[in-house]
Amino acid sequence: MQDITASEVKERLDKGEMVHLIDVREEHEYEEYNIGAILIPLGTLPDRLSELEEWKNEEIVVHCRSGARSANAKQYLASQGFTNVRNMLGGVIAYKAL
Repeated sequence: MQDITASEVKERLDKGEMVHLIDVREEHEYEEYNIGAILIPLGTLPDRLSELEEWKNEEIVVHCRSGARSANAKQYLASQGFTNVRNMLGGVIAYKAL
């Protein structure tokens, strides 16, 4: 599963594409700045897998502040049978810089 750049995500969102976007930061980070993703903090991901079940074979883009937590989320989702999870490289830091 190939990762995705922040500029690719922004371009797709700007075009109005439907992107399954999950933010794995904490709530206070999300409230400070978000790009329209569903908030599922990394620590709660195992308990909330059922919410994502219908996307199991669809592209899911995960992001966090810098890309580290979302890399862990990508790995975890892949281990749970999700087939097309992509990490947004550079996270929100990269996205805000665009």
